[in-house]
Amino acid sequence: MTEKTSKPPQHMTIFLCGDVMTGRGIDQVLPHPSDPNLFEPYVRDAKQYVALAEKANGPISQPVDFSYVWGDALMVLKQLSPDVRIINLETSITTSDNYWKYKNIHYRMHPKNIPCITAAGIDCCVLANNHVLDWGYKGLNETLQTLQSVNLKMAGAGHNTEEAEAPAVMNLEGKGRVVVFSFSMKSSGVTTDWAARIDRPGVNLLPDLSNKSVDRIHKAVRTVKRDRDIVIASIHWGGNWGYEIPHAQIKFAHKLLDSADIDIIHGHSSHHPIGIEIYNDKPIIYGCGDFINDYEGISGYDEFRADLTLMYFLRMAPVTGKLISLELVPMQIQRFQLHRASDLDVQWLHNTLNRECRKFNNSVELTDENTLIVSW
Repeated sequence: MTEKTSKPPQHMTIFLCGDVMTGRGIDQVLPHPSDPNLFEPYVRDAKQYVALAEKANGPISQPVDFSYVWGDALMVLKQLSPDVRIINLETSITTSDNYWKYKNIHYRMHPKNIPCITAAGIDCCVLANNHVLDWGYKGLNETLQTLQSVNLKMAGAGHNTEEAEAPAVMNLEGKGRVVVFSFSMKSSGVTTDWAARIDRPGVNLLPDLSNKSVDRIHKAVRTVKRDRDIVIASIHWGGNWGYEIPHAQIKFAHKLLDSADIDIIHGHSSHHPIGIEIYNDKPIIYGCGDFINDYEGISGYDEFRADLTLMYFLRMAPVTGKLISLELVPMQIQRFQLHRASDLDVQWLHNTLNRECRKFNNSVELTDENTLIVSW
């Protein structure tokens, strides 16, 4: 059951979401579009993704303002007022034309469009994913510089191993700190060529789900964790479609909570939300699903409803590191903008998530405000 106390303990609220893809079609409707030339097998012009979205849901007045893509999510963020806002930024922010060959998809947003990210008051971008190096080492370098220029915390990528493995640390006065480690895995499409080295930029790549990897993470956590810290392991792992969660991932997540001083698992890579487990009063979000993308009008995998996305609000007790509550706010992407999901779509998400969470002995309740509450 949800943890209850007679007097609510001091808590911190953390906003998490899945993949934020502001490149390609979305970049084209922002005030400073990149060169639309693409190197995909079937689509050679990013403007085609705009045309597909408009054909599906109606015209997009261009250019949109920087806050446009967040839509109704901005009001939700204002109402729930999280202490920290964390996204998986799955887009290179660069003018580089040095696309990564042997890769079919390349996400790029122009650096002058960075207010698109800051418009939502984002605090931290995790970068260990399979798109941050889409435009080569020059693209990664410009991404890091751009994020730093607007004082955004980042984790999971860097100019060398030390930087890529370093956590993002956010101090919440009077409450404690949120510490974010970002990891990627080959199962999400990240190749070993992208792994940071002592003398080479790249991402923080976990080689496997072994006890050795657990020990490596525990060692890194031990060097920074203090009392009243909430430590997040943000992991880009697994495939894009389907609800099955490999047993090895479940076992690894449990070990991180049991043996590595991790408090939250923030999983992503799946293009739609998948199961959530509350393990010993600590949350494991195996796959958040996409949050912002340019997939409108693209056929295939329709049964997974990738147009429906979730905002995750975790209320944590910093003294114990335990979850107090987990609220999900359903949204829908239309015309590259987030809108509150309809009653029918919220019910679909409720049924789907309830089915998947029951596998972990959890349930999902639908509130009168059309949000979802995870109970355990």
